[in-house]
Amino acid sequence: METEATVETEATSDDLDVVEAESPSEAAVVADELANVLGEDDLYEAPRVESPYDRPGRWYVVHTQSGYEKKVKHNLEARIASMSMDERIHEVVIPMEDVVEFKNGKRVTVQKKVFPGYLLVRCDLDDDSWYVVRNTPGIVNFVGQGGKPSPLARREVESFLPVQIEGVEPTPRRGKPRLEFEQGESVRVKEGPFANFEGEIIEINEDQLKLKVLVNLFGRETPVELEFGQVAKV
Repeated sequence: METEATVETEATSDDLDVVEAESPSEAAVVADELANVLGEDDLYEAPRVESPYDRPGRWYVVHTQSGYEKKVKHNLEARIASMSMDERIHEVVIPMEDVVEFKNGKRVTVQKKVFPGYLLVRCDLDDDSWYVVRNTPGIVNFVGQGGKPSPLARREVESFLPVQIEGVEPTPRRGKPRLEFEQGESVRVKEGPFANFEGEIIEINEDQLKLKVLVNLFGRETPVELEFGQVAKV
């Protein structure tokens, strides 16, 4: 009897071992299914990051006539093409940023030049490429110490130009909000109970688009809260 009981116990233990071996975890099943659909490499591959600094050539700053950046960029790109220099002068960029401005009491986002009067040029700099850039109409000179062009460091390039991550939309560079009014500026009230009063701005609330203006009421300077649209510059 003892022998039979022992045999039954061992058989039961073997059966349990078989059941455990044939029941993989849920995580393992999901991993196997994903591997079959995507491939194992896709499960662990990190998104590729492309920095403008890592592109061929080096980035240089070029001083141009202020207000003519687009025209100068067009002139330089035309010279690069006509003189077959595209293998040494790779890219010409006007760095832009999104800037929040307040106009007529409304918040608007506009694109502004980061450095008015300057271009960024990515090139393999030698005598020929220097000559093409330097002698383009509207270009004043390369920026650098002692008259020598100085390439930008990685940190500088990536602060001016967006770093692209695979599968992620690049985020536009954002500048500080630029206000229609400044603290200490004199304004005239256009409407409301204080219409035609003049005063000095003592506080600006960007979030609520409101101003505190110090106006003279009955011989006393009194702070009055007004909306951007209620005042005009004197």
